[in-house]
Amino acid sequence: MPYHRSGDASAQADKLSGIVEESDLYEGFAPHVETSEIKTLDFYNLPKPTGKEPALRSYTEIQQLLQQGKKRDVKNILRENSWPINSPIRAQLWPMLCGQHLTKQQMLDGFYWEMVHQVFGTTELSEKPIMLPAFVDATHCLPYHLTSTGRAVADRIVNVLGYDCPDITYSPVLYPITSILLHFMSEEEAYMCLAGLVGSKEKVFINQTKLQHEVTWKTVMQIAKKHTKSAISYFQRICPGLKLERVFMDWCWWILAGLPFQHLVRIMDCYFHEGIKVLYRVALVVLNLFHKECQSNNEWSPDNIKNDIGNALIKFCKKIPVSPAKLLHAAFSIRGLSTQYISRIFIKTEMLLKSRSVLNSGSKQLIKSRSSDNLPTSQSQVNIQMMSHTLTIRELFTLWSWLPVRITMYQPVLLYTTEEHGCSLTTFYVRVEQHEPTLLMIKTCNNEVFGAYCSSRWFERNVKDDKGQRQAYFGTGETFLFSLYPERAKYPWVGIEGDKDLGHSSELFMAADSKMITIGGGEGQAIWMDENIRFGKTDGCKTFNNPPLCPSGDFEIRVLEVYGFVGI
Repeated sequence: MPYHRSGDASAQADKLSGIVEESDLYEGFAPHVETSEIKTLDFYNLPKPTGKEPALRSYTEIQQLLQQGKKRDVKNILRENSWPINSPIRAQLWPMLCGQHLTKQQMLDGFYWEMVHQVFGTTELSEKPIMLPAFVDATHCLPYHLTSTGRAVADRIVNVLGYDCPDITYSPVLYPITSILLHFMSEEEAYMCLAGLVGSKEKVFINQTKLQHEVTWKTVMQIAKKHTKSAISYFQRICPGLKLERVFMDWCWWILAGLPFQHLVRIMDCYFHEGIKVLYRVALVVLNLFHKECQSNNEWSPDNIKNDIGNALIKFCKKIPVSPAKLLHAAFSIRGLSTQYISRIFIKTEMLLKSRSVLNSGSKQLIKSRSSDNLPTSQSQVNIQMMSHTLTIRELFTLWSWLPVRITMYQPVLLYTTEEHGCSLTTFYVRVEQHEPTLLMIKTCNNEVFGAYCSSRWFERNVKDDKGQRQAYFGTGETFLFSLYPERAKYPWVGIEGDKDLGHSSELFMAADSKMITIGGGEGQAIWMDENIRFGKTDGCKTFNNPPLCPSGDFEIRVLEVYGFVGI
């Protein structure tokens, strides 16, 4: 359950000072933080400011301004007030800033813990590792200074968020943001903050799909080409073969994985109010500072950085030679970087990427269709893991990359499985015949896994021609075969590249009656199954130019699963 701070939290948050007694060094951190790891920084012995420092603003003052709708005033305060890293103000300030972006109906007390119980069956924190959702980037699960308990709490939060927000399909920054929040608040409060950031409609905080992720780093790259011309020119000059794309794909990790925690916390003060544009500005300053250091510091000489500029940038950030206040001052001093300007670049980049995706799904490129943006939701992945006897998550992602792009926008649902619905062709037809398309998955008693993407309804076996005869074969050229184990391969229709005069034998996609199911034909049947869905055989065929999908040719079926797609 969430911890509660003792005493009057509001009064504690208002007792702020730029000078912190040693005994109070860690008063602002949550219990699940390893405070001994948080060190103060020496910024190259920079001269101390002279004169009396202005008093830091209190939580109550900021709260009143927000209630009055004075968001610009709040923005300026957040930019200028360098609260100490241990300041208790963040325990209330951050939840308030994130809460203003909530678009869902007000969540009732206890909502989060009900969700935890629904997902895990208990609110007790498991001692066993929690499997993270697929949208998490395992290489960037940054815990910062969380204890092992704190990391387990972060794992649980992102799982519940994935359950509650199934549209999140790719979000590598979500875990680090969760970890940062947990340094200053309870588990429940951190979840509510994330719900506000993820659900925000007015501003962008956290990318939630691969498309958004790609559009964002390409937007940063375009902005940098205009606002950090000297730095970009320098890097390209010392490394002529440099691909800027490789550098900017990691732009967010300059900040989240590179900068010292004290800098990161101050950036978050502004980010939770203003959105991702704060990170854009910081990234530009990092580039300019790095360029400057490269020209004056031998550690960053061309010979030392030209082979891996991206990694050098992150190393530089760890030793960044300016204080958090100076970093933010430089970031917010960049001219001509308005929200409208950033939005125009973002939308233009997004439209370009989407148009390329549409072109790649044209008839000649169907074999190469990609689903970078529309992976099954985390909940669908959990459902498949729980229900499927044929698919692992890795195999699901492989299969997803082979689907036509438009199909990946929909979520898979298990229509039929011999494990639950029995081994009957009649039941098979009742459950799947009206669905289009379907995925047929076979696991043999020898553990081979293969199948077919069937583009047309199985009900078409009953459709009659002009003479009143049932058509033997039906389906379209989108149908394809695949093998997942032991070989991993896709076998598209031989006519996908537009060859002419293939003949009737190369267009035998699907066939079915009360005694059997067939997929692929011409000098053999790629997949054939009997009426009891027990035995089958596989041969090479002209329709897909495939080898037999299992070595023996004949197979005994352990499991047959058929998936449809919700919403089509």
